[in-house]
Amino acid sequence: VFASEISKRFGNVKRARGCFLYTEKGVRLTDLFQEGGRAILGWGGNSAFTVLKNVLSRGLTGSFPTVFDLQLKKAVSELLDSRRSVSVFFDREKAVSAAEKIAGKPLWWKPWIQDGIAWNSEAAVLIEPPLAWAQNLYILATLLPDDCKTSAENESLVQSCMIPAVLASAAARSIYNMIAALQERGEKDWYIFDPEIKKYWTRSGPYLYPKVPVKVYDRFVLHCLDCA
Repeated sequence: VFASEISKRFGNVKRARGCFLYTEKGVRLTDLFQEGGRAILGWGGNSAFTVLKNVLSRGLTGSFPTVFDLQLKKAVSELLDSRRSVSVFFDREKAVSAAEKIAGKPLWWKPWIQDGIAWNSEAAVLIEPPLAWAQNLYILATLLPDDCKTSAENESLVQSCMIPAVLASAAARSIYNMIAALQERGEKDWYIFDPEIKKYWTRSGPYLYPKVPVKVYDRFVLHCLDCA
């Protein structure tokens, strides 16, 4: 709905970079949604798409096995500082259902929040790669125990999707980019925007929680669009 409201006011989006959307009518919009967090590292300039283009040029778009499945496992294992098997889903409910079979109530990994959780010991963790991509992509990272039998039993509970190498490679690179960003970004990068946002949102790290009631939030978003 909001996509059509953007085009009605400013035309289609011609370019996206960082946290900005540039429209056909020459208006620059600040993107606070960032594809539900998938574009939290920014639009356009992410090296994940350089990797995607390189793999695409090799024609690796089929359902055959490639080295990039292993690279995705390595990236997730480094992020969670533990040995992990990886299952991929395009449907959130299926991802949650698979995780619940292994760990009851799984945890969602989100950057810059949930401090104090020992991620390397959690049996099942759900991750949305920080890949600025319109399609939902969920990764179930299952802890690999020393017991090979237990590992096999966990894998038998999960029916994941196969993704083409181009997407696996981009997702892996986006996770490595996030690992680097976790060391570089922090409160100093976010608090400087507080004067502009504090009237309407409560900020926690890079996340914004609206102060306006849920029932009027859609109307509030349209008001923001009217203000460009």
